[in-house]
Amino acid sequence: MPRSSQTRLRRRLQLVPFLALAVLSACKDPTAQANAPAQARPPSSVSVVMVTPQPAPITIDLPGRTNAYRTAEVRPQVNGVIRERSFNEGEAVQAGQQLYQIDPSAYEAALASAQAAQSRAEAAVTSAQAIVARYRPLVRARAVSQQDLDTAVATLRQAEADVASARASVQTAEINLQYTKVTAPIAGRTSRSSVTVGALVTANQTNSLVSITQLDPIYVDMPQPATSLMRLRRDMADGTLQQPSAGEAEVKLTLDGGIAYPQTGRLQFSEVIVAPGTSSVTLRALFPNPDGALMPGLFVHGAIQAGVNRNAILVPQQGITRNQRAQAVAMVVKPDGTVEPRIVTTGQSIGDQWLVTDGLQAGDRVVVEGNQRQLTGTKVTVEVTTAEQLRQRNIGPTADRRGN
Repeated sequence: MPRSSQTRLRRRLQLVPFLALAVLSACKDPTAQANAPAQARPPSSVSVVMVTPQPAPITIDLPGRTNAYRTAEVRPQVNGVIRERSFNEGEAVQAGQQLYQIDPSAYEAALASAQAAQSRAEAAVTSAQAIVARYRPLVRARAVSQQDLDTAVATLRQAEADVASARASVQTAEINLQYTKVTAPIAGRTSRSSVTVGALVTANQTNSLVSITQLDPIYVDMPQPATSLMRLRRDMADGTLQQPSAGEAEVKLTLDGGIAYPQTGRLQFSEVIVAPGTSSVTLRALFPNPDGALMPGLFVHGAIQAGVNRNAILVPQQGITRNQRAQAVAMVVKPDGTVEPRIVTTGQSIGDQWLVTDGLQAGDRVVVEGNQRQLTGTKVTVEVTTAEQLRQRNIGPTADRRGN
């Protein structure tokens, strides 16, 4: 081998120990560099809310539909030809207001005939009374037989019965004549008229002349799952939920499009039969509707004031997350200052807070601000806040941005 080649080989072999030392140092340094910041890193600072039981109103949000308070289908009760219509279609009418006039000629004649028959019967009574009055003293004088007197008395009673029958006929004729004026049975708003002037109508026909719908007040029917109703009753029975006074459960409506209805309704009753197809029970509320804004058949959302939970546990919604199993999780700071995840059960939302029904108790500290997913098992420094302070912090920057 040439001398120059031997020299280069000798120099390379001399560098091997230094390269090995460098590689070992490179393998050790990253671990040391990773561990060093972790040991020197200060505890994370988080904001927590103290769990404190407090009274909270419990509402039940249910879909529903409006239904008319009363509906009447007007049908004729006598036969005849419509001679006049006395209302405008779609307008409001009052109870007893005349809607149609049926030709009364035949019924006026029937009334006159009945009155004449009554007069004839009354005249027969007068004659029979006179005969009986003459026969009584003659019977005592034995000038008339007792049989003649008995016949006269029977004739008088028959005449009196004829008078009663004639009076009933007159009353029937008067009623039929009155029925020629078709009136509104209830106050409300009319539908389209199914007949025009000149149409022939018959008593108790299948087709109604017009429908009248009373809109003020108005019903709202809301189906509720039977299981929810049973749970609500159970909470009321064990005292968890304080029931409002009888007949005072308030209901608020939200119309389609998110528009709030200004009037407040009252819960009237709930059905006692569960619908087999839907396993639901219908709740009915009564709402004032002075302007007729609510029409039958509208789809609405009702919020029923079910009662007050006297020891409700409320947690801001940003303090509750979901794990991969879709379970609600709250990060709780333990007494030693470390953080642990805790699975909780949430009920309904009340404003910007969740109602927690299981998993938390009074005195727990729930993290509401901080990198919650990386806090498990670590020590933290705690800053106690309240739901109102948290709400103001969240609203403040938004308000500033809007102002700018």
